[in-house]
Amino acid sequence: MTKVVTGLDIAHRIDQKFPGAVVGAIPEGATLKAESLLDACSFVRDAPDLKFEFLSSLTGVDCLDSFEVVYHIESIRRNLITCLRVKTYDRESPRVPSVCSVWPGANFAEREAYDMFGITFRGHPDLRRILMWETYAEGYPLRKSFPLRGRFSRAEQVRQALNANPEAHYSMEELSIAEAGGDLPDDMRERLRRGERGVIPEPPAPTP
Repeated sequence: MTKVVTGLDIAHRIDQKFPGAVVGAIPEGATLKAESLLDACSFVRDAPDLKFEFLSSLTGVDCLDSFEVVYHIESIRRNLITCLRVKTYDRESPRVPSVCSVWPGANFAEREAYDMFGITFRGHPDLRRILMWETYAEGYPLRKSFPLRGRFSRAEQVRQALNANPEAHYSMEELSIAEAGGDLPDDMRERLRRGERGVIPEPPAPTP
């Protein structure tokens, strides 16, 4: 049976290695300082008796006064599971370090937390929206301040989705590969040259 390493126990191990890195602990998880996150995560991944090498989930939480990122990690070798957390109290521009360098599987999960909560992950190799289209302009749907029906009318939401230029759905790296291969249509290349990748065309004016 998988053994749960409590937040109190994992906090003790981390604090022994990095004094002051832990800012709080409850049985369900340990909360770390953002500036100590990468060191602590690397430690629990590499420690021979822990070997938390698998990030099973990463999600954001809107706590009203702060944002929290929760990491559920597992040791398949040792049959262990535990939970780490990090908080940011900057509601306007929440930022925490990316753990992609520790657990590469965090890539898409961090992009989802960015997309839904607006949390920026410093050091992420390709931080962009993953569920909503890149020109989505209503904000971050899982924030508790987000209106239930969205900020725009359904008609406006549909208009923006249908009128977004196709290049908005690709990263600049993907577009550069297509251009190098000669696969980029002329109209798309021209919009990119004019810097209009994320621009949603306005609807034509009604005819009198």
